[in-house]
Amino acid sequence: MTLLAAGIVNYRARIDRAELLAQRFSFAQEILHFYQQVARFQKEFYEQLPKLWGKQAIAPVGGKLRSELRATILLEPFERFLALMEQQSPAPLAAHSRQLRAEGATSWEQLLDEFWKHGMLEATDSEPMNELVARGFLQPYAEFQVSALLPPVLPMTVCRCPRCNSLPAVGVLRPEGDGGKRFLQCSFCSQEWEFRRILCAQCGEEQEQKLPVFIAEQFPHLRVECCDTCKHCLRTVDLTKDGHAVPLVDDLAAIPLSLWAQEKGYARIQRNLLGT
Repeated sequence: MTLLAAGIVNYRARIDRAELLAQRFSFAQEILHFYQQVARFQKEFYEQLPKLWGKQAIAPVGGKLRSELRATILLEPFERFLALMEQQSPAPLAAHSRQLRAEGATSWEQLLDEFWKHGMLEATDSEPMNELVARGFLQPYAEFQVSALLPPVLPMTVCRCPRCNSLPAVGVLRPEGDGGKRFLQCSFCSQEWEFRRILCAQCGEEQEQKLPVFIAEQFPHLRVECCDTCKHCLRTVDLTKDGHAVPLVDDLAAIPLSLWAQEKGYARIQRNLLGT
């Protein structure tokens, strides 16, 4: 069992895919245009990190994220991110970001450090705007560290990210032979790792009759993989049906699937960045 190598994060592909899907799905335009603003900042921040990092080793201690947060290099970029949120986000988030910005560096460091240690480890009812701000900002930082690591060999299927222990946000089917190999994608550092096809990523249920899969005509390349044992679901992007899809972005656009899952009593294992 292996991880899919992280490599260089392609933010341009994420931004372009969001623009394409915004044109395709009018109901998701507002969400996707907002995400583009976030992704453009993330791209710039990710590209600045080598200079900000300096000569210190990029790879985290023991190959695990969350071992240390270099807050001193993050405070100035975080203030810029809060300013962007004030200008570009919906009114409630703009007001929340304005308040956070006024609280100053000590409060920012506390927020970021708390999220770095505990964020995305559980599907909690934490303050969603604090989560969005901290997660959106720290994601490039986490992806940058992961990109410096060699993928380890996993002796068994695991339900949590082997790098940062976060829950998965989305599944991915990647072409292999005449079918597809299943991966999970981390909700925080975006690492992908191989996962068994017939297995619940929440509770480990492996009886196929208890693991129904639903596909909506509107999104033929998206699967809602459900578990009738724990009543959780995982949205999976099938790249064998649409090789141009970008899992993180296509998941954001699938708003009707969230409404459907709620009506059927299924909860997501972990929400995506914008909670769609």
